[in-house]
Order: sequence, then C-alpha cells, then structure tokens
Amino acid sequence: MGTALEPIELPGWAWERAEVRQALRARDMGAVFRHVQQYAGASQARIATAAGMTQARVNEIINGRREVSRLDVYERIANGLRMPDDARHLLGLAAGRERRPGGPAFDLAAFPEVVRVYGAQHAAAEEIQQQARGAAELDVLAVRGLGLFGLNDSLLRACLPREQGGRGLRVRVALLDPDSDTLARRAAEIGESAESLAGGVRLAEARLRELAGAGDIGVWRYRMLPTWRVIRTDSTMFVGAFDAGWEGHESAMYKVMATPHGPLFRGFRRMFEAVIDRAQRTV
Repeated sequence: MGTALEPIELPGWAWERAEVRQALRARDMGAVFRHVQQYAGASQARIATAAGMTQARVNEIINGRREVSRLDVYERIANGLRMPDDARHLLGLAAGRERRPGGPAFDLAAFPEVVRVYGAQHAAAEEIQQQARGAAELDVLAVRGLGLFGLNDSLLRACLPREQGGRGLRVRVALLDPDSDTLARRAAEIGESAESLAGGVRLAEARLRELAGAGDIGVWRYRMLPTWRVIRTDSTMFVGAFDAGWEGHESAMYKVMATPHGPLFRGFRRMFEAVIDRAQRTV
C-alpha cells in the first residue's frame, strides 16, 4: 500500500469490470471508491489526496452518508483516479486530454452494448417479460424451452398471443432436436437421461404448436451442441451460456442492446439466423 501522496493507478482490466462500469453509470462514487480500494489497494487517505477531498469526506461517501452531485467534483475524482476515457464517458464526462499509457486504441464508450448483468435468469425475469410484452419480434435459442414456453407459468408463455387476431408478434424458437445424438450428449453433461430431456423438448414444442394458430409462431429443431442461450426482443437481447453441468437458466445473463458499431448484438443475431437456416422447421 503506497503513501497518501502516491498517484493511484488501477490496472486497465479493473475499469472494464461489470461492477465498476455499473457504478460509474449510476454515479455511485461510494462503490467506485470501494472498487479503487479493492483493485488498487488504495487507502482512504490516498483516495482523498487524489480527489482533492478530506479523508473524512471520502469515508462518508464510501459509507453512504454523503453523495457526490457536482460535475466539478466528478471531474476532480476522474482526474485524480486517472480514469480512462471510456470510464469518464460512463460517468458523463468528456474525454481526458491525455490517453493512458497502454490504454485501448479506441473509445469503449462507443460500444455500450452490455448494459446490465444479471446473476441468473430469475433475476432478469421481470424485465424479460416486460420487453417481450411490448415487442414485435421474439427470437429464442434454447435447449428444451420448458421453462420458457412448456408450462403454464413458464417465463414467456403469458407473453405469446393466445387467440386469433391478437397483437402481431412474430415468434421464432430454436430447440435442440430430441432425436439427435447431440441431445444425448447434452443430457449426459447435465446428469439427466436423454429420454427426460427429449420429453421436455417435445412438450415445449407441443405447447407452442397449440398457440401457433393465434399468431406467427415458428419452431425449429437444430442439431449443434448448444453453447449460447439467447432471448431477443426487437433490439434487446438477453444472453446466457450452456456448459457441462450448467443449464442455461443458471447462467449469468447479459442484457445486450443494439448499437451502431457494437459487434455483440449483430453477432448473436447473425448466429441465430444461421442456426435456423440449418435447422428443420416443425411448427
């Protein structure tokens, strides 16, 4: 731990961590200071010196007894902590005059695609449903889709049109082919029988077929090993992952927004189109 006069230098990766970026977006300087303590090993005295504050004031901010609201104070903190330009932009500040040595050769703030991270699907459930209820397009890439469509209380079932003439929602769902060798491999990964997993796929498919007459609903069976779990509502995606012993709803979920230059939303959407192009449509 350095002296109070030593400049504070966070490693570049620390400014890119989701929790740091979220704190900057929220202008939660108490959280920012705590992350500086964690990732730079800085004491309250060092933070105070860097930000032009008293240690008592820093302590109050860290412990939630005082908030920062003045733009000049944000600027002073950003300068004192030597924030890179993308971090400054998240805080609502203009770029600094000098680029940090070894910093990125581009402005990460031009690619603000990942706007929120959820610990698991259940934490994002309310927002996913809200987005789906107002969407014109709904694309889903899943394995069995049982928790999304197959049960009456499934996440997305209540969001689908139930009678002819309902709102014009186009739904495309890609599920793992229950007759494929890949499904047996996936079942083994999660410690489930292939029969049980295949039954879940067929049930979700049947429930979607029941609603197909009320709207534009299509279901495809793919045969590739599942990696990504995607729920797209218009220009917003919720992305998780499948892994050995790890089901999609247990994965952290990234909320990804379409932006003019961002590659993630475009890449995942292109992947979905490629999956259904190679898949067999069953509904």
